[in-house]
Amino acid sequence: MSATRDSLPGAADLSTRTGLSTSTGLSASTGDPGLHRLAAGALLISFRGTTAPDWVLRGLEDGLGGVCLFGFNVASGEQVGALTARLNEAARPVVSLDEEGGDVTRLAYHTGSAYPGNAALGRVDDVGLTERVYHAMAADLARCGVNLDMGPVADVNTADDNPIIGTRSFGPSPDLVARHTVAAVRGLQSAGIAACVKHFPGHGATHQDSHLEIPLVDASLDLLRERELVPFVAAIEAGAKSIMTAHVAVPELTGDLPATLSREALTRLLRRELGYDGVVVSDALDMHAISESVGLAEGAVLSLAAGADLLCLGPLPTPEDVRRMVAHIAAAVTEGRLAAGRLEEAAGRVDRLRAWFARPDASAGDESQVVGLDAARRAVSLTGAAAPLVDPFVVELDTPPTIAVGEVPWGVGPWLPQAEIVRVRPEDADAAALLGRARDRSLIVVVKDAHRHPRSRDLVSALLAARPDAVVMEMGLPIWRPGAGAYLATYGAARANAQAAVELLSGGPLVAGL
Repeated sequence: MSATRDSLPGAADLSTRTGLSTSTGLSASTGDPGLHRLAAGALLISFRGTTAPDWVLRGLEDGLGGVCLFGFNVASGEQVGALTARLNEAARPVVSLDEEGGDVTRLAYHTGSAYPGNAALGRVDDVGLTERVYHAMAADLARCGVNLDMGPVADVNTADDNPIIGTRSFGPSPDLVARHTVAAVRGLQSAGIAACVKHFPGHGATHQDSHLEIPLVDASLDLLRERELVPFVAAIEAGAKSIMTAHVAVPELTGDLPATLSREALTRLLRRELGYDGVVVSDALDMHAISESVGLAEGAVLSLAAGADLLCLGPLPTPEDVRRMVAHIAAAVTEGRLAAGRLEEAAGRVDRLRAWFARPDASAGDESQVVGLDAARRAVSLTGAAAPLVDPFVVELDTPPTIAVGEVPWGVGPWLPQAEIVRVRPEDADAAALLGRARDRSLIVVVKDAHRHPRSRDLVSALLAARPDAVVMEMGLPIWRPGAGAYLATYGAARANAQAAVELLSGGPLVAGL
């Protein structure tokens, strides 16, 4: 359905249909309250803290589409369950978060994930294993009251120096990524958790981070169809309930606009050419690619007009920002810049998604930890021979986290309690001093995406020049492989990846140190 300015539904029609309460201030003091409720229904808001503020609860009663949780909302699984139960007392919201396994986790934000991420699963290339891992993650989400997972990542990571995707991708092959994306969708949705396949039309060929700018995918439409779109086509055929947009510009498709704001990308390509009729979710609008170009409120209008149904706002917008966005969307309809029919279409798709949400499924039970560790063990690789550990000295090279990952713990500490572990900034480290402390001891050097960090490579090379017997453990993508006595590649920095790697060095199963 579409509507022009002259054919917009009247206030009485919309109010009757949506029944808006005005207690939150989400609706304007004048104007159409039903229209404001439709505008609010397109927003996935966020908030700080481990309990829901009153403005969120009132906003849900007044029609907000749902919430997106982050690490700062999580203290424990039980606490998240109580939080989501309270949200459901106010309404029947979409409750989402980013749970990709591997480096990007929200439920395990303070400890690191028990599941390896996509790069490790792609390395193993067992679609049955991928489905089991995602089913186990879905069971964790269901127990906590989450109903939409912002995953899996379906990006084909063809740029080695991609600063934002990397180990979040199943790999560089479209067919590999496609079959594992399908397995992930099946694993999530068989447990009643809606998948949100991301980032359409593909973020894997970029050299910039869309949190900070608008990345460029310099690909023709033919190349896009042969490479980036293959996993999304497969996900659509597998029945993915939602797809997330990318804040990337593809000049031949979107011009200078990011895909999130492009009708050519979301309506012509995704809806018409690929035939997708599920929920289209925007990536977070507070990312600089949107907020620093057109602004939050106008970005919301443009994304809805382009074909998005549900707008993820990200962690930064305040209650005042949310009210302004609702008012701005409603004003755009009144002014004729956004068809009311577009908002109604979006609301209809989100309602169908809510109707699909299944009852929580905890059938994975205790298998969750087992399947995650099994996957990590199958993914880790060892090149060379590591001698038995003697009073190990571990140097972990500090690597700035991406915004998508956040401050999630990583490293070998929980699994090598007998070791002395130092974490150093490569630019500040004294190689000679480190070598002195490692004298007559096993030296283990832990890096993360060393191929992207020249100073990390320089420090590793300096250490290996004096200690060629050292072990190098790469917890990112194993693209740069120095000549070490032993080289371990984990394909991710999750807690499970670290355990699997240390087990190879130690010769047997481990129990976390205190």
